[in-house]
Amino acid sequence: MTACLLASATTACSTSGPEAAERSTTTGSAQSTSTTTTVDDTNSTTTTAESPPAKLTWTKCGTRFECAELEVPVDYSKPDGPTMTIAINRRPASIPSERIGAILVNPGGPGASGKEFATQLLFPKSIRDRFDIVGFDPRGVGDSDGLDCHSHLQEIYDADPTIDDAGDRDHYLDVSRAFVDECAKKYADLLPHLGTANVARDVDRIRAALGDPKISFVGYSYGTSIGQQYAKEFPTHLRALILDGVVDPSVDGLTAAADQAAGFERALDAYIGDCDARNCIPGGARAAIDRVVADAEKAPIPATGADRPVTPGVVNVALGYALYSDFLWADLTDALRSALRNDGTDLVQLADGYLQRDSDGTYGGLFEIYFAVGCLDAKWPRNPDTVFAAAKRAAKSSPNFGEAIVNDYVRCALWPTPPQPLTPVPSGIHELPPVLVISTTGDPATPYENGVHVAKQIPGARLVTHRGEGHTVFMQGTSSCVDDLGVDYLLTAEVPSEDVTC
Repeated sequence: MTACLLASATTACSTSGPEAAERSTTTGSAQSTSTTTTVDDTNSTTTTAESPPAKLTWTKCGTRFECAELEVPVDYSKPDGPTMTIAINRRPASIPSERIGAILVNPGGPGASGKEFATQLLFPKSIRDRFDIVGFDPRGVGDSDGLDCHSHLQEIYDADPTIDDAGDRDHYLDVSRAFVDECAKKYADLLPHLGTANVARDVDRIRAALGDPKISFVGYSYGTSIGQQYAKEFPTHLRALILDGVVDPSVDGLTAAADQAAGFERALDAYIGDCDARNCIPGGARAAIDRVVADAEKAPIPATGADRPVTPGVVNVALGYALYSDFLWADLTDALRSALRNDGTDLVQLADGYLQRDSDGTYGGLFEIYFAVGCLDAKWPRNPDTVFAAAKRAAKSSPNFGEAIVNDYVRCALWPTPPQPLTPVPSGIHELPPVLVISTTGDPATPYENGVHVAKQIPGARLVTHRGEGHTVFMQGTSSCVDDLGVDYLLTAEVPSEDVTC
């Protein structure tokens, strides 16, 4: 189970249909696109390489949105070398005369489409009137030269994620190697350049092409990694920064995976407590989960309305996906009830929702970029057995998710490109605006403690604690308290005078 936040709908920016008449507007007049600020705890230095900003040609693409493409270097150390396309969309400010600037948004993943997310995020009129809402597909995602090397994905997540013997180990490694080898063969020259450091540089190219000296950025889940990296490299180019569902770059990959497993374990306990309080499953939810897992271990559970039965891997993915939001708890209850009647159709559908698997068996392309980025951004062991051992340790405190989540990252021990670990925003940085950090106490994928630590690390940051369940909260109809704080911050660029609990 990975830390991705999937967009809630699939209405992407399209250039087809009656609204696709070209709108020949261009932007691009801001300062250099390649100013990088390097900061440590004692001093800061800035090196600047001037280059004229690109101009964007916008084409209308759907209601109120327009789309453009931006060419960026594949390798920023070779700015005149090969390029790749970054796909962008925006909803221009409704009242141009009152425009404050652009808000760039990213929904997480790595691998989720920022273009789709920008069309779905329901900012209030006060924001829409004064800001361009800008989405982008990060390099390797969706319309931005997306990767396609997932023909072995079903085998990966159908496999039993718990390793009981040498046969389990060999099968898990075989399907993992098949996935990694396919990506390495197809994208050998690109994989070293897909990390978040380069995504942050792409964001600054977007900023300059928009013609704005500063941007506001709202990042969710993995999007908080982009926001933090941008804050490190381009602190003077930020007007405001919201981080919701925070990734903590100060920990190594295995530690982060074990922490995530603990987060999902707490979320499962919350689901079970809620279910049992309502007697939603006779005999109790935990007993039902244990039975379904045991049944799948013995033999795949038939799924009359799906194209494959329920393996232990499918059970784990379905459970994890349903814990991302308490809105999905009722679906999980229905799926467990059906599985107890020997029909795993609903479990398969939950798993497919997480995997972005369509009814025809095709996948959305999220997971290859997830590993391409995740295996670069953190420190990982290069020996698979080190991962398997860490998974056994994690299972002691997180019996339902410890092995599955940690073992998922054995792909990083096999990944062809060595890690390029990110580091936190330095505590000595002085050029940043105040940052708003939002963290949910029951967040399964990015545990609450991550937000607490990152808020303490970034000078002048304020922490908004959301007491509740689910992964991320801002502008999702969950908490008017959080929404009001975030909107006020975006409008004023001023954080509350102290940390707040909602």
